[in-house]
Amino acid sequence: MKEKNKKPLKERLLNKYRLVILNESSYEERFSYKLSVLNIFLLSSLLALVIIVVTICLIAFTSVREYIPGYDSTQLRINALQNIEKVDSLSLVIAKNQGYINSLGSVISGEVSEEKLREGLSTKKVDIPKYEFRIKKEDSLLRSVVEKEDKFNTPAMETKKVEFYLFSPASGQVTSRYDFGIKHFGIDIALPEKTPIRTVSNGVVIFSEWTVQTGYVIIIEHSYGLTSVYKHNDSGLVSQGDLVESGQVIGISGNTGELSTGPHLHFELWRDGSPVNPEEYISF
Repeated sequence: MKEKNKKPLKERLLNKYRLVILNESSYEERFSYKLSVLNIFLLSSLLALVIIVVTICLIAFTSVREYIPGYDSTQLRINALQNIEKVDSLSLVIAKNQGYINSLGSVISGEVSEEKLREGLSTKKVDIPKYEFRIKKEDSLLRSVVEKEDKFNTPAMETKKVEFYLFSPASGQVTSRYDFGIKHFGIDIALPEKTPIRTVSNGVVIFSEWTVQTGYVIIIEHSYGLTSVYKHNDSGLVSQGDLVESGQVIGISGNTGELSTGPHLHFELWRDGSPVNPEEYISF
């Protein structure tokens, strides 16, 4: 009986219903609206479509999309690439600064790895095979013509030679010389106390402080990768960051530090982070 009384789908969709809103206290009808299942379905579909369209517009044309997790945009990709480039640049700068700090620490402590010294000081012997060079007649004629032209032609532009001189930091007797075997990376110059110490060339002061083992230490960075070190001073007359000129007085000699055995100046010369023999560059 129930199946026979069941109404068809079309009729059920078109059945009319009334939505009435009443006043709770007086039961007065305030609003009424005729509804059907089909109307409710259409209104719900229209409302859902409106919500979808509004959502798509918000995502496509406003900045709300930036707050959606996982959403990618052209600007975000550009910012990511710029950040990657900055990170790479900063990594290179940090690595370079770290290398500079390590070399400066080696200068102050006087400790250098033997591998680094061997790389900087070793030379490779290259065997050049003997070839039989034959000079053609045309080459000889061309060479003679060029030599004659060079005799009468003046050079259009002279090459400028850059000259770089190093001066002795102080006048005195060298009592201990450079010796890599005992890790003595400089020379000792015997001096009376309070003798002025001068810089060997123009440069910038990168260190001017007191140390326990070597007393008052002054380190100056010069051109061509050279760094000069002055140890066991009584005091310094320059500060870190000062620009100095050749022959300028930078400190006063003394007998300071645990490693000092008498009034003297311990002078070191470093090139590209490795110690070199100062007597090969300066006449003391």
